[in-house]
Amino acid sequence: MFIEEIQKKLREFGLDGWLFYDFHCRDPIAYRVLKLDIKKLSTRRWYYLIPAEGEPKKLVHNIEKERLDSLPGEKFIYLKWQERIELLKKILEGIKKVAMQYSPMNSIPYISTVDAGTVELVRSFGIEVVSSADLIQIFEAVLKDEDFESHKRAGEKIHRIMDASFKEIRERLRRNENFTEFDIQQYILGLFEKEGITSDGMNPIVAVNANAGNPHYEPTKELSANIKKGDLVLLDIWGRENKENSIYFDITWMGYAGTEIPERFIKIFDVVKNARNKAVEFIRKRFSEGKEVFGWEVDDVARRYIKEMGYEKYFIHRTGHSIGREVHGNGVNMDNLETKDERRLLPGILFSVEPGIYFEDFGIRSEINVFISKSKEVIVTGPMQGEIVKIV
Repeated sequence: MFIEEIQKKLREFGLDGWLFYDFHCRDPIAYRVLKLDIKKLSTRRWYYLIPAEGEPKKLVHNIEKERLDSLPGEKFIYLKWQERIELLKKILEGIKKVAMQYSPMNSIPYISTVDAGTVELVRSFGIEVVSSADLIQIFEAVLKDEDFESHKRAGEKIHRIMDASFKEIRERLRRNENFTEFDIQQYILGLFEKEGITSDGMNPIVAVNANAGNPHYEPTKELSANIKKGDLVLLDIWGRENKENSIYFDITWMGYAGTEIPERFIKIFDVVKNARNKAVEFIRKRFSEGKEVFGWEVDDVARRYIKEMGYEKYFIHRTGHSIGREVHGNGVNMDNLETKDERRLLPGILFSVEPGIYFEDFGIRSEINVFISKSKEVIVTGPMQGEIVKIV
């Protein structure tokens, strides 16, 4: 059972336990790791302690005393707030160092779901609270074989959708139609439905020229640029199979609505492409040498190259993010910009590598997905864009 797996890792990490806490379903990580139904009514605070040794313990409110019945362990029930504090202290007896969904200085916000007051309460018992970030990565971000297969299937569909989208732009231009980024976005969403792909309500990015210079630009019906001949086109498409527990695929490709691509676009694309490739090569080299790789190091490799080429100030986001059941997952990010992500790249994790350079009048990004196999093989899932697509 997964409880024994968690206990084994707790002992390896030198921790006395992992304390899960939730109120009003604010910690989705806890529900996934503990395999709880997040849709079930949950209006009172509950706690679940997995010790490194021995039986787990659960603390629940009298009104919702069955909330953790699917989990093993001794149950404690409170009614008054004073009882909650006394019983929490009791179940934590003998614990000196405990992991919680906490990140020092809020360094990794994906992990910081426990409120400061609860951390203060646990510390008031003389217990050291440490981040559960590394544990979460193992039990949340490491994919099973079937997970990776669902990711690859989604990738095949999304690449078909991307190819069809460039073709649709080409055909509309040939017919001299008046159409916008939003129109192509809606076309992509229509293909999602046909292919059985969902993006959980988050729409793909279709951006031309200056809009491509905004990394998180999203066209709307009211605010959307026309797509014309001579435009630079960015497509950022992410999605997963419309099935429970499927894994996301997330790519960005660049196109140009013409046959003669301007030299300035080619030059910047080559810088971005080379930064992307150097990041992947770095990971492969480190693993081949039997060394560990950390997320911040991968970011440094891509960022250093872009700096050497003179475009450092135009690379305004991290090099990559974790990918899982959410498009931005809870594993290690390739980041030494927004935070210094000191988590390791582990076998079984999936992440993007997506450097970009953004100016006022255009932007270019190239995004691929990278998987670390059990044998530490570095696998790029899907084609790597080698040059800007000529749309017409």
